Amino acid sequence: MEKTVMKKNFVRGRNLIDLVFSWSINDILNEDLYKKQVRQIPQTFSSISEYMNSFLYPLIEETHADLLSSMSTLPLAPSRVILSFIQAKEYEPHKDYFYHVIFESVRELENNNGAYEPMVGDLIVLTDVRPKYIEDLDRPNRPFLVALVQRVREDNTLTILASKPILSEEQENKKMKNLYAVFMINMTTNIRIWRALNFELEGENIDIIGKVLQPNSAEAKICTTCISERSCSTAYADTRSIICFSDLNDSQKDAVLNCLETRECKHQNTVKLIWGPPGTGKTTTVGVLLFSLLRMKCRTLTCAPTNIAVLEVTQRLLKNVTESLEYDTYGLGDIVLFGNRERMKIDDHYDLLDVFLDNRVSILYECLVPSTGWKDSLLSMISFLKDPKREYRLYLKTRRVVENEEEENDGISENKGINVNQGKEIDDQSSKDKKSKKNLKKVIIQTLNENKNKKTQKEMRPLWKEKKLEHEEIESGDNSSQDKENEGQGTDECDNPLTFEEFLQKRFNCISKRLSYCIENLYTHLPTSFISLVVVKKMIKALDFLKSLETLLCAVSVTDKGLLEKVFSENVGTGLRHLTELSIVRNECLRVLISLPQKFPVPDFEDEYDIKEFCLQYSCLIFCTVSSSAKLHEVMADLELLVIDEAAQLKECESTIPLQLPGIHHAILVGDERQLPAMVKSKISEEAEFGRSLFERLVLLGHKKHLLNVQHRMHPSISLFPNKMFYENQILDGHNVKGGSYERNFLQGKMYGFYSFINVPHGKEEFNNSHSLKNMVEAAVASEIVSSLFKESVRTKKKVRVGIISPYKAQVLAIGEKVKNYSADPNDDFSICVRSIDGFQGGEEDVIIISTVRCNQNGIVGFLKNHQRTNVALTRARHCLWILGNEATLTKRCTIWKELVIDAKKRRCFYNANEDKGLAQAIAVALVECDQMHILFNMDSSLFGKARWRVSFSNDFLKSMSRVKDAETCKEVLTLLENLANGWRQSLKKKNLYVHHGTSSELLEQYEVKGLLHLVWTVDILKENSYYIQILKFWDILPLDEIPKLANHLDVLFENYYVKKMNRCKYKCLDGCLVVPMQ
Repeated sequence: MEKTVMKKNFVRGRNLIDLVFSWSINDILNEDLYKKQVRQIPQTFSSISEYMNSFLYPLIEETHADLLSSMSTLPLAPSRVILSFIQAKEYEPHKDYFYHVIFESVRELENNNGAYEPMVGDLIVLTDVRPKYIEDLDRPNRPFLVALVQRVREDNTLTILASKPILSEEQENKKMKNLYAVFMINMTTNIRIWRALNFELEGENIDIIGKVLQPNSAEAKICTTCISERSCSTAYADTRSIICFSDLNDSQKDAVLNCLETRECKHQNTVKLIWGPPGTGKTTTVGVLLFSLLRMKCRTLTCAPTNIAVLEVTQRLLKNVTESLEYDTYGLGDIVLFGNRERMKIDDHYDLLDVFLDNRVSILYECLVPSTGWKDSLLSMISFLKDPKREYRLYLKTRRVVENEEEENDGISENKGINVNQGKEIDDQSSKDKKSKKNLKKVIIQTLNENKNKKTQKEMRPLWKEKKLEHEEIESGDNSSQDKENEGQGTDECDNPLTFEEFLQKRFNCISKRLSYCIENLYTHLPTSFISLVVVKKMIKALDFLKSLETLLCAVSVTDKGLLEKVFSENVGTGLRHLTELSIVRNECLRVLISLPQKFPVPDFEDEYDIKEFCLQYSCLIFCTVSSSAKLHEVMADLELLVIDEAAQLKECESTIPLQLPGIHHAILVGDERQLPAMVKSKISEEAEFGRSLFERLVLLGHKKHLLNVQHRMHPSISLFPNKMFYENQILDGHNVKGGSYERNFLQGKMYGFYSFINVPHGKEEFNNSHSLKNMVEAAVASEIVSSLFKESVRTKKKVRVGIISPYKAQVLAIGEKVKNYSADPNDDFSICVRSIDGFQGGEEDVIIISTVRCNQNGIVGFLKNHQRTNVALTRARHCLWILGNEATLTKRCTIWKELVIDAKKRRCFYNANEDKGLAQAIAVALVECDQMHILFNMDSSLFGKARWRVSFSNDFLKSMSRVKDAETCKEVLTLLENLANGWRQSLKKKNLYVHHGTSSELLEQYEVKGLLHLVWTVDILKENSYYIQILKFWDILPLDEIPKLANHLDVLFENYYVKKMNRCKYKCLDGCLVVPMQ
């Protein structure tokens, strides 16, 4: 196997990098820099060259827009101090400005929250000040200088390629000031796309790309040769039979079988589309398809645009595989997942450790290392079981040599020059065991210890790892008990050699640990083509025998001393049954171990890089992101099939990376073009259709797609509208969602049924600092609903998962702040997840609350009018979907949201938030906080619209209320106002803490609020249409010591009231316990 050797001056994507390096600050800030060069990307192409070139300028413009966007948040950009730098000697000076840079350690920083953590492909700006303004990046003494990170080491050292020399000749002669690296963007994916578009990837394959240029050119034609060959294929027939009898619905079966039939054809190249609307089991279908391809030994690459999507499809495949495994984990070596460990958060996914490439490479390296790996462990155990007495004699001899050397060196043990190391192995057995297991065990144990979930460790990890960890615990327990036994014995153990029985147990445990580790990991991580089932069966037998031997050796009693030697040298009489069994098991174990191969037919590996290449080249199923698939061009043996999940979210130009991998005959694209497409930052590129996927373009050209037509996620009340609006009623509801068991009521009241539109009046849309919209009234309503859900969940002891979705990041942050005290862990009994619509694609929860935010007189709804975004938002809920919005705004113009509100009214699913007392109060508090009291204290407001008393508020009261910042105090005031307006009054004992003797004393009322403030009010008279009506007049809310001043002011006011008016004010009309106004 040849390693890929790179030229020392070679930089991937150099033309794109040089172009970015050429941009000045003014170029970056010029939004129209490439406007004239960017052309509309057509739907059809006359040649591959035209196809590739059509994406180049939109890609450049998108890179430019990404960099421009980063400039707008420059003060918040992560940065790091550069301690030193030196120009790399291996590069030609004055042409390439490569530097080795050393960063300040993150540990040494007082506040490392904004510390820059470098990654390969990062574009950074080098400056001598921490930039607050764009002008700080381009000053006379320090012109604009950017660099691209080429390599990152663990010791805060990295290699960068700079656009120009870091220091001029004049600066080199002066003392260097502080130098900072400021992160701008990561260019890795765009560089990979650039290379794919310019045919710079190794082993390019343009067969598939040539089939997607024109309409219907990618569809398969009937191949008579393959039909006859397929009918004779046993693997295909067996797989087809399994699928036909599976739990898949008919549309899922048809999609899988059609793809498998296509795979059997080697004479043409095709592209298949699987259309998976929300909840139709797209991931399940892909999992079954991949499992079938694994059974048929079809080398397949599965990729997706994001790490989350890759992990999801890998987990689904593994679920199918692990349920079918017959011999422990044998077969997992044919599956490999690779990518960035931190970005994938692999340590949080214990079920994926068995197939994660970095983990596998570390384990195989240890198992195949000559000194402590498979061969050494196997031969050591065979030698030991054959003649332990010989090894015991060798151990005693070694001790004598050591003791003599210690005496000669005045007790200083150097222990050098001894060829035989059994004595050291026995005395230091734990250190060698730990060394042979360090990587996998360290990962598993560390992640389990750090895990905050309430599940037990046994629930969290696979069985084979559980068994190994149990072994470790047994060993540590034995050692600890042995240590306790040795307490008080002084240095007896050091002075006295082990007895034969002690040596036998310790030596066996030492070798058995290493051998068991190698056995389990070799049949788990080696591809099945390098380790046969026959060998695996023997290995599993050997493991059982080793366990039995360990148990039997531990059971040997003190009275059996001296007899163990006979067990390992001659037959034992029938009177010693347990020793007879020990002898039999030892002989059987020895027989099996001798039959095992000392070496597996793998290449000779020089380092871990060789093992990584080996794993990728001989695996059957490979999983990674679309961008990461660029790495496979350097090491990959030919593939057969490409599966792209979430293909409708992928820019078409990015899909050219895996489509060019060598050997691929067919591509299967899985997605839904009616959900969100790829994100594009540049408006210019977006208008040029740069964000359009290959999936969507083929659909526009009339390419056939296999529709998955049964949804199993949403209650029928939820699926009704999106099915009608987005899928022409083609989607059926599955039996599971139509059953009575799927109906769950989380809150009382019709408003909280399966599907509701809740009208939130009086909201106010406003921009935050990042120019994103928020609506604090809607945020308050969402928070109040969550509070009610939590209380009900606690009362009923039912598990509930809640999701809150909003199209605007500012609203996501605002709601997130209000519900931050609730758990976000989906394993808890009550959990909440707040995300943008884009961030929720692919997700689902029991209850979804949508906050639409928009509230304006013009009916502007922004990108809410986008059908794809709306589709995603409306299809995330399983049991209940509650939509918060302002009816007046959403129905002002002809958008999808007007249709939604009209539909909700027709279905009697439309409600006003004010109808719920808790929501009405939440709205009132929000209006106070937003300084919208003129709305709140209007007679038509939710507080007083149905009250028995009319109310009036003085300007002093409104001013005082605006100063109330405590939400609980505000709620208490509003509750008090509402109660008073409905006729409730306090008892005489609780009111009027301040005694006043002026004119106003006969009318003045004082009610305590929170023990700090006092609500001051009176009954007043309003003349309307020749009638006199009693109303409530609220004068102020203020501390007790300020009431005298207000009372004196009211004395002057009431002195002008004539007697009849005063009597009308004092008159009380009762309706039961309530005081009602006189008219």
